[in-house]
Amino acid sequence: MAATDDIRASSATLLEGGTPKRPANMGQYLRWALLFGGGILMVMPIAYMISTSLKWPHEVYNLKLIPEEPTIENYTYVLEDGRFFLWFFNSIVIALLTTLCNVIFDSLVGYTLCKFRFPGRYIVFIAILSTLMIPTEMLVIPWYLMSQQFGWLDSYWGIMFPGLMTAFGTFLMKQFFETVPDDFIEAARIDGLNELQIWWVVAMPLVKPALAALAIFVFLGNWTAFIWPLIVTNSVEMYTLPVGLASFGDEADVAWELIMTGAAISTIPTLIVFLIFQRFIIRGVVMAGLKG
Repeated sequence: MAATDDIRASSATLLEGGTPKRPANMGQYLRWALLFGGGILMVMPIAYMISTSLKWPHEVYNLKLIPEEPTIENYTYVLEDGRFFLWFFNSIVIALLTTLCNVIFDSLVGYTLCKFRFPGRYIVFIAILSTLMIPTEMLVIPWYLMSQQFGWLDSYWGIMFPGLMTAFGTFLMKQFFETVPDDFIEAARIDGLNELQIWWVVAMPLVKPALAALAIFVFLGNWTAFIWPLIVTNSVEMYTLPVGLASFGDEADVAWELIMTGAAISTIPTLIVFLIFQRFIIRGVVMAGLKG
């Protein structure tokens, strides 16, 4: 009778348009607990940053997340400082221009390595990927000497040129161009389109998820970059936001409440970009891992 009742309950559920529910086992509860704990660990630094930005100086070292006397004076002080908006503008310009260059150059190289058959193309591809194994710290001195020799120190170009093209972006775009059928390329050639037109009109619209994912990764990477902009800039007017916040903290005698306030404001663009385009990030990473 019990088995008959179970069958009837399942049938009723299916007729109502639902699916039979399976009881959660201990493994599922454990996974949920681990995910919940990991989520808390990920959110805690952000929560502490926002909490500190709302504290008075004498409360900074109080580990309570909820300030005893919340204040927005720190935000008023930071936003009234004209340098903050200048650093913000520098970061926006550098991040956007570098992202645009990556989308163009990485897609061009990825398309060439994918759709053109020429001797040594795999060697070129492996050579590009091998640069991923070189630590950034080893490249700083050659970059600096090059910037000094060409007069790029303390300029937008000096900050941007090391990241105008990336090996990761080339790899990502090549993997996605593999999904573009060669028949489309041949048909476009028969119609009289040149290779640049084929790349722009035919291939690029078919890899929009990869372009969106690449643009997001590059933008976030340049928005948070610190080491190279710190080395290549000399004047306060050319500082990016991370470098400016660090120097601002030194001038304020390590005023953590002001540093956290600036950091909280600087995270707003990254959060907006991620919330809007997160599906492209996930899809881009998954597809890049599946295509070979």
